[in-house]
Amino acid sequence: MVINWLQRHPRIVDWALFLIALATTVGAAAAHHGRREVGIPIAVAASLPLLFRRQYPVPVLAATVVPTIVILAVGGEYNPLPVGIALYTVGAHCDRRTSLRAGAVALAVLAVPLWTRAGLGNELRLLGQLIGFAVAWLIGDSVRSRRQYTEALEERAERLERERETEAARAVAEEQARIGRELHDVIAHSLSVIVVQAAAARDVFAARPERAAEALENIENTGRGALTELRRLLGGIRGDAPFAPQPGVGDLDDLVRQVRGAGLDVTVAIEGRQAALPPAIDLSVYRVVQEALTNTLKHAHASRAEVALRYATDGLDLEIHDNGTAAANGSGAGNGLIGMRERVALFGGSFAAGPDPGGGFTVTARFPVGE
Repeated sequence: MVINWLQRHPRIVDWALFLIALATTVGAAAAHHGRREVGIPIAVAASLPLLFRRQYPVPVLAATVVPTIVILAVGGEYNPLPVGIALYTVGAHCDRRTSLRAGAVALAVLAVPLWTRAGLGNELRLLGQLIGFAVAWLIGDSVRSRRQYTEALEERAERLERERETEAARAVAEEQARIGRELHDVIAHSLSVIVVQAAAARDVFAARPERAAEALENIENTGRGALTELRRLLGGIRGDAPFAPQPGVGDLDDLVRQVRGAGLDVTVAIEGRQAALPPAIDLSVYRVVQEALTNTLKHAHASRAEVALRYATDGLDLEIHDNGTAAANGSGAGNGLIGMRERVALFGGSFAAGPDPGGGFTVTARFPVGE
């Protein structure tokens, strides 16, 4: 708690260090200097720069070394505290290259008057004084390294947090796009079936009321199915709906039954050894078939459509062909075809859609399935 408080109030620390250095330096000059009127101002001059040590660490070091040399030169008792604090500050607030150079120059400059003062035979005393200054620098350098390490950790944590937020936003956008495609497939297919059935019921309402009643029943069943799937999708967004399985290849019979009820004769052929597909691919295969048959109902004026699923060891080939008017099935730029192409591309597959030379329209897709 105390350390955190001191870190939040650095000026208080600077003033405290200045007052401590000033008291000890002036005290030493007053007690041991023959001319106090000279020694005390020099002692003050050695301590006063410490108030600016954070802003100008190297100049403050020089400003403390010079008065210390003067004190040593005139024979007064010097106090190593101001220089030690300045060396600590250089090590803590300058890059290592700058602090090494400044510290080495300061020690070299101080070594001469200290050696002169100690005299011959007192080399150990000189070495001890210089080591004390070096230790002050080492402590400052250690503090700087620790601070940089902490800052690097904080920066990394912030970067990871930003990346996590970005990933979450991307996941939300992908989920919204997925739900949008699901809604498009459900609504487009169901409404297409309902419109075709309603038109058929209107045409035969007077002449064949039993056929009109059958069409109305198909409309009701299609609408109920669409409402159920819409509730599942929208309930998933709100989070208050039970999880229900997504449709897949196993649900193609129900889809074909709906389309047949709308008046389009659909056959399904399965070739190869049928194997379980990954859930995402299973859903996409269903949606591609659903969208292709929906386009046939809406645009192609076709009477027959053929769906072929060809299982292979490395993937699944899908083909939907109708005998309708190819030009009426779209140019390949509609939202439905774009959605199908995106679904297939998501798994690294291939997709093609276009008119056949012999007539009709064909949609082909390949879903690669790894081991």
